[in-house]
Amino acid sequence: MARSSLVYAARLAGTPVFDPIGDRVGSVHDVVVLFRLKGEPLAVGLVVEVAGRRRVFLPLTRVTSIEGGQVITTGLVNFRRFAQRPGETLVLSQLLERTVLLRPSQESAIVVDAAIERGRGREWKLTTLYVRTDKHASGGQRSLTVKVAETSGLQDTLYNQGADTLLAQLREMKPADVADVFQDLPADRQRAVAIAMTDEMLADVLEELNEDDQVQVLSYLSPERAAGVLDVMSPDDAADLVAELPTQQAAELLDMMEPDEAEDIRRLLEYDERAAGGLMTTEPIILAPDHTVAEALAAARRADIPPALAAIMFVCRPPLESPTGRFLGVAHIQRLLREPPSTMIGSILDTDVEHVKPDDGIGTVTRLLATYDLTAIAVVDKDGALLGAVSVDDVLDHLLPEDWRDADDEVTDEIVEAQHV
Repeated sequence: MARSSLVYAARLAGTPVFDPIGDRVGSVHDVVVLFRLKGEPLAVGLVVEVAGRRRVFLPLTRVTSIEGGQVITTGLVNFRRFAQRPGETLVLSQLLERTVLLRPSQESAIVVDAAIERGRGREWKLTTLYVRTDKHASGGQRSLTVKVAETSGLQDTLYNQGADTLLAQLREMKPADVADVFQDLPADRQRAVAIAMTDEMLADVLEELNEDDQVQVLSYLSPERAAGVLDVMSPDDAADLVAELPTQQAAELLDMMEPDEAEDIRRLLEYDERAAGGLMTTEPIILAPDHTVAEALAAARRADIPPALAAIMFVCRPPLESPTGRFLGVAHIQRLLREPPSTMIGSILDTDVEHVKPDDGIGTVTRLLATYDLTAIAVVDKDGALLGAVSVDDVLDHLLPEDWRDADDEVTDEIVEAQHV
């Protein structure tokens, strides 16, 4: 086998496999790949035929070399019989002869061979296909090499599986990556998955989508369900979404929401979206000066608090729901970690801290965050009451181009790698 960065499965079949001391273990029968919801499929192992026509699994992480007409492993091969697991695909047995569409022409082609390629560390990926088209302009067939990313249809079985199965994989991913996958699904699959998601999961995904996609997803839901999802979204994100809806629909959904949540959104809608009042969340961590360090740290551990807001607590006189009593200062989490749990946070306040008015523009907010290395900044009204807080991520969302979420960056969202024991 010629030395190459690509290893074609059809040529690899039958290649002898040797252990480190040169003893022959068997020969390659097939290649096991694991399709992911985003990015190129992982090549996770080889099916090796050993004595007695027994087939076993050899993880590619144990392969040190595939060249010179042989495969070299790092150690002993587990001789437990290979059993294909859910989510795994055999390249030679299942991918060859599969029909794919070439991008952007949407020309139909048949997979003749597929190549794996070693990436960083010991990771291998299925990166390249050798395909045969049905016809071309002159009326005949042609053969060509294409990248997996330049085709569609190779993993249709993954995207066409039931919503519950797809959701099981999505739950292992971060909301931003779930949103990225969600955008690639056909409309009917988006609808099925959105309906099957919990309100909390769908709210997290909506917060990562662009405004047009948010409105589209909301149209999949009944008004009651849509109102429930808005209830659990961050108030600033929910307000941005409501602002994109037709006036009558927005009013109806606000009437269906929990009164306190709806009131927060109505308040945010009064401000320009690029002013501090329109950027802020009304639900940062707000504490009284007689709360203890232990209570403050417990509040920071809440799962619904973003990291940027968990790093800083806003201390006010009662009432402690915005708009609060007089804003007193902030308590930084690093300072809290250095104090005894029983210490009252009023005694360790940072009172020399900048804040902004609700009508201050995004430029003012950005400069203050950058100048004082803050993850969030208080928004205070003319009477000294805390209205909310603007976090770094709120500012970034508005400073980046509108289509930044759609950028074609590589997403390394590995869901699960098969472990054959």
